[in-house]
Amino acid sequence: MTELSPINIAIDVVSDTVCPWCFIGKRRLGKALASRPEIDFTVRWRAYRLDPTVPRQGLERKAYLKARFGDDGRVRQMGEAIRDAGAKDDIHFSYERIARTPNTLDSHRLIRWAASAGCQDQVVELLFSAYFEEGRDIGSPTVLCDIAAMAGMDQELVSRLLASDADVELIEREDALAHQMGISGVPTFIFANRYAASGAHEPEVLLKVIDQLLDEVVPAIET
Repeated sequence: MTELSPINIAIDVVSDTVCPWCFIGKRRLGKALASRPEIDFTVRWRAYRLDPTVPRQGLERKAYLKARFGDDGRVRQMGEAIRDAGAKDDIHFSYERIARTPNTLDSHRLIRWAASAGCQDQVVELLFSAYFEEGRDIGSPTVLCDIAAMAGMDQELVSRLLASDADVELIEREDALAHQMGISGVPTFIFANRYAASGAHEPEVLLKVIDQLLDEVVPAIET
């Protein structure tokens, strides 16, 4: 009897590296995928920029938040809600440690290169943790090179690439495509190019989408 190959489901995650809900969504997706160990998942991270107008050198965070959201009380309330949500997924948001709001273009370039190095998921996790838990400036080439090295990437190569315009247009194109597709909020999970779920849904919600796909895919394979 011939053994069937594992079923593969591709999941594209459209996200930004300064989106706290994307960090939460990543952890929840991980829990959902761990609940289906018999499935071979391919997760690909896609670029989305919440605010491409932020200059390449970044902005002072408090001034940026005041200009974008106004009242300090509103910002504090939003932060507390996110902190409470993150704690349930073992994320320790430390907003008090974040001094700058970065432009995320270079962090998205690093994520793209990490795919070729086979460590994309690890780099995404390190970027989220560095920014939200450690307060590091993920727009800084030095910080990005440190993260690349932690993931086992060639630090010198990454440094040279960051100093160039390599893949800038590709990231800008990917971001533009997401907007053209009608994506207005992140994270957005796209399952096998068939179904999309927008928001940091609980694992149970994501599993329903995965199981729906299985109901469609498995009979097709068996016939």
